[in-house]
Amino acid sequence: MLQINTIMQGDATETLKAMPGGAVDLIITDPPYLVNYRDRMGRTIANDDNPDAVLSAFPEMFRVLKDGSYCVLFCGWNAIDQFSKAWTDAGFRTVGNIVWRKSYASRVWHTQCRHESAWLLAKGHPAKPKAAIADVREWEYSGNRHHPTEKAVSILTPLVRAFSKPGAIVLDPFSGSGSSSVAAALEGRGYIGIELEERYCVTARKRLAGVERYRMRRAA
Repeated sequence: MLQINTIMQGDATETLKAMPGGAVDLIITDPPYLVNYRDRMGRTIANDDNPDAVLSAFPEMFRVLKDGSYCVLFCGWNAIDQFSKAWTDAGFRTVGNIVWRKSYASRVWHTQCRHESAWLLAKGHPAKPKAAIADVREWEYSGNRHHPTEKAVSILTPLVRAFSKPGAIVLDPFSGSGSSSVAAALEGRGYIGIELEERYCVTARKRLAGVERYRMRRAA
């Protein structure tokens, strides 16, 4: 039986295996980029050095997604060859690329890194959105208070609106602090988050409890 409006602690691949096929309407996820990331405070990302633990989730992501639906995958360029092979082998088609422009350089290497990107993947042939969003967008910094690579809810809500309908189920198998689930809940969608680390599950559940209180106040 599919549990909706929940944050589950566990390995993404193994947890997905217990879910029925064709059960979710949209996936929005920000997996470890496989770059051994460490932020200014020394925080790291679990499995960021373990491709097998991350890429093994793609066949299960494809299986649990409904036919004719989208997956939005945040992904850096550093390991794009591994990621693109994994999603293609799983059955996803690449149908778009979304880029967010940053007003600052998050890193200086061969170039100043001033953008974030996500790939729009499709299972089958989904109906095109009625109001297509621009594929170049403005970045909003979350402050990374809850997680080293936390995405602002404000950049995720347009994705939820564009690629799903009210009442849909949005899955994030690499949930982190739960921003995708918060965006889904705010937009009247059901959510399922999967996160390996207990501390981030606790944070995500607290954030979503806050969303529920906000919605109840508005309805009163």
